[in-house]
Amino acid sequence: MPSSPSSPSPARPVRSDARRNRDKLVAVARSAFAGAEGPVALEAVAREAGVGIGTLYRHFPTREALVEAVYAAELDDVTGSAALLLERLAPEAALRAWMDRYAAFVATKRGMADALRASVASGRIATPATRARITGAIGLILEAGVKAGTLRAGVQAEDVTLLVLGVFLSTADELDSERTRRMLDLVADGLRAG
Repeated sequence: MPSSPSSPSPARPVRSDARRNRDKLVAVARSAFAGAEGPVALEAVAREAGVGIGTLYRHFPTREALVEAVYAAELDDVTGSAALLLERLAPEAALRAWMDRYAAFVATKRGMADALRASVASGRIATPATRARITGAIGLILEAGVKAGTLRAGVQAEDVTLLVLGVFLSTADELDSERTRRMLDLVADGLRAG
């Protein structure tokens, strides 16, 4: 029975070499976009990943598709890092370390700004979903801190998300600056219990 246009066709398994190529392309693009002040040449990404430009376009038919894959990988890393930090650090230290990780995530988006704006405008990247994931990571750390008695009870994770985003917006031209670190220190200090 043929599938209807609205039902998804069964996905073919991805060959391991194709998966490796895709992963290499994303890793190289992450690095290239992180240090870029402007557009990154896709040919350079393919060359650095050790594949041809045709392979890049098979995986990512547009620049926006590559940017979206990089963004998704980075978002996975930053949101997943909350639990990892809590395994190694006390909740209040994990919170501050996570804020630095999130600042690095935001800073790396400079080289992808135009493509990200286009993806957000088209709905391919949903900002409410992104914010919910960030808020979830913050909430995880806050909950652990409340249980440990080191972070204030009654603080809404969404409020902390907005505070941190406010820091990033106010220091957009200097995200890796001492000022950003000082402001994040103030936010973290304000969340300590007692």
